[in-house]
Amino acid sequence: MMDKLRIATAQLNPVVGDVDGNLELALRAYRDAAAEQADLVVFTELFITGYPPEDLILNPAFQDAAMAAVEKLAAETKSGGPGIVMGTPWRDEAGLYNAVALLVDGKVDAVRYKADLPNYGPFDEKRVFAAGPLPGPVNFRGVRLGLPICEDIWTDEVCECLEETGAEILIVPNGSPYWSGKQDIRLNVVVARVTETGLPLLYANQFGGQDELVFDGGSFALNGDRSLAFQMPAWESALCVSEWTRGEDGWTCSVAETTPVEEGHEANYLACVTGLRDYVEKNGFPGVVLGLSGGIDSALCAAMAVDALGAERVHCIMMPYKYTSDESLVDAKACAEALGVRYDIIAISDPVEGFNAVLAPLFEGREADTTEENIQSRARGTLLMAVSNKFGSMVVTTGNKSEVSVGYATLYGDMNGGFNPVKDLYKLQVYALSGLRNQSMPKGCLGPKGRAIPENIITKAPSAELREDQTDQDSLPPYDELDDILESLVEGEMSVSDTVARGHDAATVEHIQHLLHIAEYKRRQAAPGVKITQKNFGRDRRYPITNKFRDRA
Repeated sequence: MMDKLRIATAQLNPVVGDVDGNLELALRAYRDAAAEQADLVVFTELFITGYPPEDLILNPAFQDAAMAAVEKLAAETKSGGPGIVMGTPWRDEAGLYNAVALLVDGKVDAVRYKADLPNYGPFDEKRVFAAGPLPGPVNFRGVRLGLPICEDIWTDEVCECLEETGAEILIVPNGSPYWSGKQDIRLNVVVARVTETGLPLLYANQFGGQDELVFDGGSFALNGDRSLAFQMPAWESALCVSEWTRGEDGWTCSVAETTPVEEGHEANYLACVTGLRDYVEKNGFPGVVLGLSGGIDSALCAAMAVDALGAERVHCIMMPYKYTSDESLVDAKACAEALGVRYDIIAISDPVEGFNAVLAPLFEGREADTTEENIQSRARGTLLMAVSNKFGSMVVTTGNKSEVSVGYATLYGDMNGGFNPVKDLYKLQVYALSGLRNQSMPKGCLGPKGRAIPENIITKAPSAELREDQTDQDSLPPYDELDDILESLVEGEMSVSDTVARGHDAATVEHIQHLLHIAEYKRRQAAPGVKITQKNFGRDRRYPITNKFRDRA
């Protein structure tokens, strides 16, 4: 029976569908852990397939490839090296499961199934997996390990079952996606399980971006007295070996140096950068291209792109028309120079006037309206997509959540593109993150130190510049008011009357709610973007497009 245990936590960045690549990543981490004399290496939820695999997991060939890779990995342990806890799909005669396998002495020694399948927000695991029975512990060289998987610890049943059946340490593989404030929520959940069971708990979380989800890592362990034993860094891959000792009162993890975890705006900024970087890298784009208008949204997106990929992989294009101010031209150029990116100017007068001329006979007798404004936006979108097609760079779209919520964006125009790092940031958050980036460069970023976004871009009144003397507030309430209304209606799912009670005008709230509903068809066609709030458009909030319901105060 072991009285000392060295556990390596592998907080890594797997790629969904890349079974061979994930296996190689696991083998490298395993060998590194063995070199540090680890007894056990813990990987995260569904590591071998990447998480979340969504409906890909229903493909029998994919299931076969994943299980074969786990068998290959098990063979690595035959020489008496460290054991492995590996997150994997597992299929038996009863169904397909989200599982964790204990690999030791050259074989798959035990498998445990996830019992509590999440089916809310970004999760729909009941769609693809069968729920497992309440698990008992596994025996690893005389140590009884409880292996609940992610959601299994968000209620008390699974961990209490493990404690009652003799588990000595709880080891939890997770694929826990980030949203603002998620770190504190996780810690509170873990504290509750440790309090109820009296058992120490190791929480291993994935890192990296997968489509709209971003995983922040930040793995940690609590001892049975709820004290923090170690805290791994967030927003990076890492391998941490912790020391565990059996005493009269059970197992204790030796207290190690902890790494502070980024919070608030800094964490949100790193989420956007990580999500953009991994979307570009994992999908094989050589770089990105975006329209740089001289406004704050495109400036922040350009800064994030440079921080994610480096200036040499970012191409910014200013596309002026007769309503573009000299101020915007100056600001866009200054931003490009500050970031060190390639910067080109393509005037859109010819294509816009060409469209107008072609449409003139059809539109005769009708006043100019948003139709002509949208032609400008669509001309820009077409040009950016042409550059993307020619050079292979992905178009970054730049609309923030405030605008996307109320349809203040042009379908097939400024909504054109492959990915939007600020899609789930409200306008006030865009300002906050721009200010943060100018004050200090978050860790791991590749852009220049110091001011990345010219001050005038931050302080001037925002405008789409699609008509003379236009500002955003011509069509929308002030952003502090708009954002609070939207947060109430979207994140809070509050009624109009409750939103009005927060101090807003009833007619304004009803108008914003109406805009929110009628813009659903646009959002269904929008590029994916990083999830930052607790309820983003797409994975979390799925309203019908055809919808006649309107709440009233």
